[in-house]
Amino acid sequence: MSQPVRVRKIESQAEFQAFFEFPWTLYKDDPYWTPPLLSMRRDLLDKKKNPSWEYMEGDYFAAWRGGQIVGTIAAFVNHRHNEFHGENIGWFGAFEVYDDQEVADALLNTAAGWVKGKGYHAIRGPQTFTVFDDCGVLVEGFVRPVLLMPYNYPYYSRLLENAGFTKAADMFSFYFDADMVKEQNALERLGRVTQNLMRRQKITIRQADRKNLKADFALFKELYNAAWSKNYGFVPMTPRELDALVASLGQFFVPEMAFFAYVEGEPAGFIMVVPDFNIVLQKAYARPGVPEFFTLLKALWYWKIRPSIDWIRTPLMGVKEEYRGRGVDVALYYHGLEALLRLGYKYGDNGWILESNETMVSIARNFGTRHYKTHRLYEKSLD
Repeated sequence: MSQPVRVRKIESQAEFQAFFEFPWTLYKDDPYWTPPLLSMRRDLLDKKKNPSWEYMEGDYFAAWRGGQIVGTIAAFVNHRHNEFHGENIGWFGAFEVYDDQEVADALLNTAAGWVKGKGYHAIRGPQTFTVFDDCGVLVEGFVRPVLLMPYNYPYYSRLLENAGFTKAADMFSFYFDADMVKEQNALERLGRVTQNLMRRQKITIRQADRKNLKADFALFKELYNAAWSKNYGFVPMTPRELDALVASLGQFFVPEMAFFAYVEGEPAGFIMVVPDFNIVLQKAYARPGVPEFFTLLKALWYWKIRPSIDWIRTPLMGVKEEYRGRGVDVALYYHGLEALLRLGYKYGDNGWILESNETMVSIARNFGTRHYKTHRLYEKSLD
């Protein structure tokens, strides 16, 4: 007879270390899971270092069978989300678990009970901890994750649905193959359409300026909060969050793959394309007990000395609301695609894009990319 499942709040340093290291045990035999740098995971979970915890409250929990940890979860309230969207909900995140419904139920019930105990009427997730971090459960496309995208085993959605959670929103990722675009001569055809559109709508595009990156990052911050203001689940980023996001993406930033759009000389939108550093991270394979210095040396080898990155990801793109419907998004998409081909990358991931964002889904498909992954947010009423 198996030992009972017990869920405990993380309170000691030893418990936090077990919580921290659990994904390395859970995914040790999975060929696709890409471990983050240990410092990246610490910064995410550390409530003093992660700027999002300035407006959140929450706790971490772990499930145990005897002396073995068998699952983890975080329960939290994002007060800025509730204020911005007029909702009365809590969240769960950091959800990792074996294929064991009893353990999953215990963790999810604990998180739901914590949220309900704070006076909230529903729980949503997984999200660790905002839309700019790991967001959603992978439900379709169980292949290697790209940079800053979550990955999980296929059974997660079953565990959640058996626990009474239902779909809140789906987010799509689109796959791009450079050879396919070249064979179809798609870039030339799309270029003609884009140039005509830009001329009619008085759109200009410029590349990020390597000599003035500080000013360009300031412009990016301004455009980002304005362009994303009505996206599902979006909450305006605080100055510290924006600085952290810029610092994080800045490690992989290539000015030749970042563009700003203007309409009649006024800033209207942006696109940022970055190399998929997960290819390097998977080869370097950070793990507890190994000093990060050695992991970084391996990463440097596969990044600079023996370059292995042939994928890109488009994590950020946005157009101010007053300039939508004028082709700004098409012009940005085209310039990002042209840069990818010019710089010799073979594959790309455009995501995530909300299922309900029919305009961007249509543009992605018209540019020769195909839907290949779906991440899903779940929710459950607590009334």
